[in-house]
Amino acid sequence: MTHESLMHTESLCPICLRVLEAFIVEESDHALMIKTCPEHGSFETVLWRSKTPMREWIRTKERAYINNPMTEIDKGCPFDCGLCSAHRQHTCTALIEVTSRCNLSCRFCFADALDAKSNDPTLAQLRFQFESILKASGRCNIQLSGGEPTVRDDLAEIVSMGVSLGFPFIQVNTNGIRMGKDEAYVKALKEAGLSSIFLQFDGIDDAIYEKLRGKGLFAVKAQAIENCRKYGIGVVLVPTIVPHVNVDSIGDIVRFGISHSPTVRGVHFQPVSYFGRIPEPPKDEDRITLPEVMEQICEQTHHMVEMQSMKPPGCENALCSFHGNYLIEEGSLKPVTKRSCCSSDSEKAEEGANKAKAFVARNWSYQKQVEEKLSDWDKILSAIANNAFSLSGMAFQDAWNVNLERIRDCCIHVSTVEGKLIPFCMYNITNMDGTSLYREAKRA
Repeated sequence: MTHESLMHTESLCPICLRVLEAFIVEESDHALMIKTCPEHGSFETVLWRSKTPMREWIRTKERAYINNPMTEIDKGCPFDCGLCSAHRQHTCTALIEVTSRCNLSCRFCFADALDAKSNDPTLAQLRFQFESILKASGRCNIQLSGGEPTVRDDLAEIVSMGVSLGFPFIQVNTNGIRMGKDEAYVKALKEAGLSSIFLQFDGIDDAIYEKLRGKGLFAVKAQAIENCRKYGIGVVLVPTIVPHVNVDSIGDIVRFGISHSPTVRGVHFQPVSYFGRIPEPPKDEDRITLPEVMEQICEQTHHMVEMQSMKPPGCENALCSFHGNYLIEEGSLKPVTKRSCCSSDSEKAEEGANKAKAFVARNWSYQKQVEEKLSDWDKILSAIANNAFSLSGMAFQDAWNVNLERIRDCCIHVSTVEGKLIPFCMYNITNMDGTSLYREAKRA
């Protein structure tokens, strides 16, 4: 089959992790990455499957410049992350891993976390990470991650620490088990200043959780949402979408989210990627691409959501994600965003990062109910905020499909114990044998 070259970039060998020349090519209704390692041969990986060509989705950005680079350029991308001066986007969200322990053993896990006794970072070490983020990136949004953060009894202290240092939005990435079982724990997190939770939520059927997470979890997740409603914590549902497991549940997840608004602020889809803990090296049929997720949203909501309401990101690289903003009216979604036919319009990366930070902090936090004493205009604004709902998705990269152009444009950075900031995908990428460039170095 003939193909048309769309992009010349760099990638990694999924076996030895050396930097390789790579080409992104279009063939009829899909786009592939093609790369060749002189030692381990050629690799082809699907990136895009849609009647809408990838080239029509891509838009350029005017790069941002890192104000306080933490590392110098020596070996070149991706071996000097910290961030270095070659990075092209500011930090929108910084992740702090507060533990490597977990109370599940999922088939798919970025962190390869286990229910093991390991030394969690101390509060002093975590304060150093917060302060390092302030120095490098200012008061960006914070996500506390793991492992499973809620295995720590002092998580509220960590949230309070971040709030006291001036971070405006703090979110916990969680499977929801403890938050569904321990209401007092949820109350303590709210009192500490928690804005939102990023809730692992793969469907409304326990059979899905048994396949992906090893046990039925729907009831405890529903209770976690109820506890967040009770104490005023925003919830974002985060499904990992895996072919042959829960692709058919996309519409159910959207409808569940709408029915639990305004506590649930939106759904953030994550097409499965293959790093951390994975069952086996991936085949193309094991992947679902961003446009396929968007198409399934449209089809499974019976076109309550239309493709034109979902746009490329303003912050990260256009191939990283999509987002759509809506208002809930009588159980349906009315679009606030609409994609321009001029997708190639250039945007300043710094402006995109600032908008993304503000959007997340505003729309993913719990919204207070309308008070009678407010003015009519304030009631209108409050009603809009309460009825806001977002649909988004992010395609994390693995060693088979990593594009170093996307890495340089990344705005989601993992904080290390040394005070560095590593682009999320690069921090988590592992080769076929499980070797990592950055995560294992942290654990060593």
